[in-house]
Amino acid sequence: MRLRFDQLPQQLQKGLLPCYLLSGDEPLQMGEAADAIRAAARDADYATRTVFEVDAHFKWGELMAEADSLSLFSDKKVIDLRIPSGKTGTEGGKNLVAYAERPPPDTLLLITMPKMDRAQQSTKWVKALDKLGALIQIWPIEGRNLLQWLDQRMRSRGLMPEREVIAMLAERVEGNLLAAAQEIDKLLLLQGPGPVSAEQLLEASADSARFDVYKLVDAALAGNTARCIRILQGLRAEGIAEPVVLWALAREIRMLASIRGEIDAGRSAQQVLANRRDVWDKRRPLVARGLSRLNLATLQQLLQSCALADRAIKGRAMDNPWLLFEKMLVALSAP
Repeated sequence: MRLRFDQLPQQLQKGLLPCYLLSGDEPLQMGEAADAIRAAARDADYATRTVFEVDAHFKWGELMAEADSLSLFSDKKVIDLRIPSGKTGTEGGKNLVAYAERPPPDTLLLITMPKMDRAQQSTKWVKALDKLGALIQIWPIEGRNLLQWLDQRMRSRGLMPEREVIAMLAERVEGNLLAAAQEIDKLLLLQGPGPVSAEQLLEASADSARFDVYKLVDAALAGNTARCIRILQGLRAEGIAEPVVLWALAREIRMLASIRGEIDAGRSAQQVLANRRDVWDKRRPLVARGLSRLNLATLQQLLQSCALADRAIKGRAMDNPWLLFEKMLVALSAP
């Protein structure tokens, strides 16, 4: 059974399933979904819980032994299986298929793992557990959905935000739901239930947006100039050293120039990116998006700007490094 995150509470009210598989990279909703399942299990008299974490030392036989064992204190138990790497291996897959084929009575299996790709979703063990219980894939919340989520979250806590409060909070937390939840809880603690104005939000909330050099280059590749400038201003305000920003920009530009050179030589972008160890799978679409806008001449000019920024940082040129960074980011992100 496939369920969305928002369908889980209603399903739990109908009765617990033998197995729940939670998959996703959004920590707040992953944690809240797992907590809801464990709370429902406690309410249903599942009094014991055994936690297994799949690491290099984990033996899959431990899972099967626990499934087959009888508790001396309770007839109902929860097996909490956590797979941080998202990989079960051949042995793990076989054991999970065997578990699904002969699920132990009065036992709830809760599995949490990172986002699954298509290949993982097609494995026998995932299909077997999906048939036995529920598969819940949790996705990041962005755009208008984030605004709606923030509004619902605040109102569920008894807070009634004014119109501009939701947009302001969304800008401050930049999609970090955990930070957003903390800010909302802090607002409730400081202000109490009731209307929330923009002034109250400014007084109570800290800027939870995470300004780091990796997000800076990602925003540039995505073509989001305004976000680039905002992150750059945040880095400067936080006192990030100029050489760190230059390192991130120069590293990215050199990589893009190298890839663009191979593409201009006749290879497809897909072929080049597939063979690059310095481009993670998740970043390939973003890098391809940047390459679609940038030619080799532009990238070579940006490398010259990096050299100028390096001289400025070392006091060998009169230019302002932060102004140079801003010009480079505008060029990288321009349509």
